[in-house]
Amino acid sequence: MAWFKKDKPASQKHVKVPEGLWIKCNSCKEIIYRKEVERNLKVCPKCNYHFRISAKERIHLFVDEGSFIETDKNLSSNDPLNFSPEGKDQVPYKTRLEEVRESTDLTEAAISGNASIDGHPVIMIVLDFSFFGGSMGSVVGEKFVRAVEKASEERLPFISIASSGGARMQEGIISLIQMAKTSAVISKFKTIGKPYISILADPTFGGVSASFAMLGDIIIAEPKSLIGFAGKRVIEQTINQQLPDNFQTAEFLLEHGMIDIIVPRKDLKRTISNILSLTAGDK
Repeated sequence: MAWFKKDKPASQKHVKVPEGLWIKCNSCKEIIYRKEVERNLKVCPKCNYHFRISAKERIHLFVDEGSFIETDKNLSSNDPLNFSPEGKDQVPYKTRLEEVRESTDLTEAAISGNASIDGHPVIMIVLDFSFFGGSMGSVVGEKFVRAVEKASEERLPFISIASSGGARMQEGIISLIQMAKTSAVISKFKTIGKPYISILADPTFGGVSASFAMLGDIIIAEPKSLIGFAGKRVIEQTINQQLPDNFQTAEFLLEHGMIDIIVPRKDLKRTISNILSLTAGDK
């Protein structure tokens, strides 16, 4: 009977494609080979959309190899308000913290430390959106303050890279206090005459954009990043007006004088190095 069997043409045979080999761009919706995106620093080669990357990836791309020394690594939240699930959340805050620490291999939503950029020594802090949406709670605020105070003591430039949904709701008023706390320490830092460079990545919203993220001496954004306080839909419902399609994009903010420059990811290190050469006075 095998004589009468016909093999399917090669074109009709089912080919198994390994999972995760392709990625869909959030902007242009094109299907792109994942390794091509990774080679391009996780930027879409079709439309220049900048995918979100982790804090560790940013540090790797941004600073001189082997120069980053992390500080305050063991600081972590301990649920200061005893945020329980009854009527507030389905899962206790402590449980959520344990889960996100395990999935991200981070203790908190921010990584801070000493580094150098083309030989320029700096102090920096980087927010990671994958940890509770990069939200600023008591520990993120404390890490930020300690990093700025260290920059003041060592008389070094300070750099922050924000990617955040805003204040962390599970820490309530304690989270909101961090807005004043971080703003105050930046005000004090500016008296030493060293630059504070604030870099805004997609997205930067809420209490982070309303505090330290928009207080930089120089404010840089990645292309097409969404930056604002409340979401576009909330604002439209509040003021009962339709907003422009590009509202809250980096390009809109640049046009209206809210940020200083938009820099593609591949050019960011060189741009920061040039700024430091002009302003830091360490070379």
